[in-house]
Amino acid sequence: MLERAILAGFGGQGLMFMGKLVAKMMMDEGLYVTYYPSYGPEVRGGTANCHVVVSSEEVGSPTVEEADTVVVMNQPSYDKFMPYLAPGGVALVNSSLIRIENPPAGRTVLAIPATEMATEMGDVRAANMVMMGAYNAVRKFVPFETLVERMTGEFGAKSKSSAVLELNAKAIQAGREFAQRSLAG
Repeated sequence: MLERAILAGFGGQGLMFMGKLVAKMMMDEGLYVTYYPSYGPEVRGGTANCHVVVSSEEVGSPTVEEADTVVVMNQPSYDKFMPYLAPGGVALVNSSLIRIENPPAGRTVLAIPATEMATEMGDVRAANMVMMGAYNAVRKFVPFETLVERMTGEFGAKSKSSAVLELNAKAIQAGREFAQRSLAG
């Protein structure tokens, strides 16, 4: 197995948490992983991205030159990182904030209105978990229940609020269902 991903957006959109969640989750599955974060000069509101590599063999480099998956949450990240998407790769695009123009040929682009979906659920901050649910549905890392358990374990350390955990589980489910419908039809 080899999955090379770039996750990018504004600081504060939860992409670093999402990258760490993927890395820890896959490490728990017995795979080799690297997680390489990069922050802009501002933490919240500036650009932020991380490179995640998951492999059944040792990982030679933590940087992703050609991505199997790109998850982008804002227009600057779309413009910057879509050229990294490999032929046959999948882009998960937050269509609430991104104009998808000239999608690259030979690649799958899933337009997911993550910001709108999270807002409708009651908290825009759950948009990253909408994308996490979609990402897991596309790549089939772990069963849905395992993903929710791992998210709860990681997020639970920061927030003991059951309402926050329930919202994020609901967001993961919504992203999963959206991706499954998009891929099926």
